[in-house]
Amino acid sequence: MKHTQITQAHDPKKIEKELGDFLNKKFGGRVRIVSPSTQTEKSFVNGKTPDTGKSDLVNFNIKPAELIAYLDQYVVRQAQAKSILATKICTHFNRIRHQETREEKDTRITGNIKSNILMLGPTGIGKTYLIKLIARKIGVPFVKADATKFSETGYVGGDVEDLIRDLVKEADDNIELAECGIVYLDEIDKIAASPDAIGAQVSRTGVQRALLKPMEETDVDLKVPHDPVSMMQELERFQRTGKRVSRRVNTANILFILSGAFTGLTDLVRQRLTRQTIGFHSQLNQTRDDPFLLKQTRAEDLVKFGFESEFIGRVPVRCILDELSENDLYTILKMPNNPVILSKRLDFAAYGIDIVFEDDALKYLAHQAHNENTGARGLVSAVEDALLPYEEKLPSSTVTRLVVNQAVITDPSDTLKDLLSGQPVNDWDAVYQQERHPVSY
Repeated sequence: MKHTQITQAHDPKKIEKELGDFLNKKFGGRVRIVSPSTQTEKSFVNGKTPDTGKSDLVNFNIKPAELIAYLDQYVVRQAQAKSILATKICTHFNRIRHQETREEKDTRITGNIKSNILMLGPTGIGKTYLIKLIARKIGVPFVKADATKFSETGYVGGDVEDLIRDLVKEADDNIELAECGIVYLDEIDKIAASPDAIGAQVSRTGVQRALLKPMEETDVDLKVPHDPVSMMQELERFQRTGKRVSRRVNTANILFILSGAFTGLTDLVRQRLTRQTIGFHSQLNQTRDDPFLLKQTRAEDLVKFGFESEFIGRVPVRCILDELSENDLYTILKMPNNPVILSKRLDFAAYGIDIVFEDDALKYLAHQAHNENTGARGLVSAVEDALLPYEEKLPSSTVTRLVVNQAVITDPSDTLKDLLSGQPVNDWDAVYQQERHPVSY
């Protein structure tokens, strides 16, 4: 594309045509320009009018105990994790509110210290679910990404900064609000680099270094080099104001929360503990289970795992989550707000079928899920496997009610035959009424 210096004297239509020709050659007509000049002044980014800002946090007054009580409605156990997350996140945003309302707004501590959080625990225990619940309760912009996105593609700087740009989109282009958002990076253990490996490991180390400045404090330019959309947005603003405006996001108040399963970390912790003890006590260390060892994690273990010390230094708060027992999985299914059962009820409701679960069925499903060793994720698989035959056959029948007990799960063939016979042996309506309206004594 011919280089064009944008000045007030140039015709915007001509510039738009040149960009269109470039995109047509580059992408074969699959990408087109929608001129920002056709949009209103306040909605030039994504069609939404920004109407909130950092000043909204002046009214932020959620206390840690309130947030913990909220999380208890959705998440079983994890008392320590809830305490750490609720306390540090509430303190973070209350501190922002305090800084915005104090008279000496210009007084700042030299060397900004943020309570970025590292969450450690096996897969399927609700790490992502916890953070989503917190972001929804607090009402701040929230962006989630997998760290593997960066290590696998080999990108180092650009994609990391895209996390901040995504926050601005989530904040409806309100930069002040985005500067108080939450960035959640899952599978962070996947960017740990083995000290004796090369190749892709170098890229992973590069991703760690690219995250250092945003996790502490830096300015991220919203303009993306060589991005036609960014160029058109800048052109529209120039047409409207006659000035070149550099739009940047400061990350000083953006909270970073990192999480991962950290498989193999407990072996490093066990080795360290064994070296530190002698005689009888060293034998005891060999019998310690993984949850205990994970709670003994220190910065030196994470560095040996493959993280740079500067990176670990940017995450001062560590939060260890517990494994889920079979009884925990059963408790999850019993919770009125659990998404597994609610989602399945919605699936059947889409066909006009009301489905209820008896207690023995929930215990059986929890047992099946626990055998999969994938935490709460195993519940979804167990429920789907158990009800797939009914989800296939019942929508084509006149059945409008289904009571799920253990027999229904373990013997779907005979149950379906009885349900679809027209003259069922079992009185399913009576069972449904009893489950829906149990008699209390």
